[in-house]
Amino acid sequence: MNRIDIGNSGLTGSSIVLGCMRIGALSESAAASYISTAIECGINFLDHADIYGGGNAETLFGKAYKAAGVNRDDIIIQSKCGIRSGFFDFSREHILASVDGSLKRLGTDRLDVLLLHRPDTLMEPEEVADAFETLHEAGKVLHFGVSNQNPGQMKLLEKYMSGNLIINQLQFGPANTGMIDAGLCVNMEWDTSVNRDGGILEYCRLKDITIQAWSPFQYGFFDGSYIGSDKYKPLNEVLDRIGGEYSVTATTVAAAWILRHPAKMQLVAGTTKETRLREICDAARITLTRRQWYEIYCAAGNRLP
Repeated sequence: MNRIDIGNSGLTGSSIVLGCMRIGALSESAAASYISTAIECGINFLDHADIYGGGNAETLFGKAYKAAGVNRDDIIIQSKCGIRSGFFDFSREHILASVDGSLKRLGTDRLDVLLLHRPDTLMEPEEVADAFETLHEAGKVLHFGVSNQNPGQMKLLEKYMSGNLIINQLQFGPANTGMIDAGLCVNMEWDTSVNRDGGILEYCRLKDITIQAWSPFQYGFFDGSYIGSDKYKPLNEVLDRIGGEYSVTATTVAAAWILRHPAKMQLVAGTTKETRLREICDAARITLTRRQWYEIYCAAGNRLP
């Protein structure tokens, strides 16, 4: 498993992140086995959120990783906050309370990383920065980042922070390519040439902010997986053919497509199936050629100028 410097922070994380959104549906023994498989595959970065399973995902993980015999100092635990029922909340009070809740459920004294989950247009950056400082001084959170934010939102927050944001979690995969479309279609009168996110890919690369690709095997907004879907038949044909060339599955090739990008992204794997997790982790041992990478991009329904 490849390891990368997360956001130039000194944290060294696996290129594959174990996304724990669905882990709460497992039994404690199944979760412990699943976590052991992840560690065996070289994963050391675990992603949570206070809302996953209504908090049950964190609670179960806190028990399961200890049952699996995993040393807390050998893993990086990340959680997210800011989404509440029907609204977003970046208030100081909610951030502090959310972290305390996550720490209790996870059974740990610290989060290695805390992300703000979805942009809150009512955000008061001074208040968020104060919450971050309070958490950092107390040793409860070591590093901070965001999720689904554009450059302007990140700049506004960093203006008041004493440190830097190290992560931005964004949806990305062969069937969700908005992050790269505008950059490929500059000066074209196509819908894909419209810059919808302020050039977030280039901004993160310039600022050494690690991008974490969430829902990498989904199309739309949790509309379903493109792997094996008739809606993406040309894409699956290409993934299967290239997979045959490397003796790996279509899932492995799709994951390798993300890891091939020189932005050095992390891929967030949300599966709870151990066999599928191993397929995803196999992506770390292959490197697609430029021709293969662009062939996959076009097979997903995209076009080049």
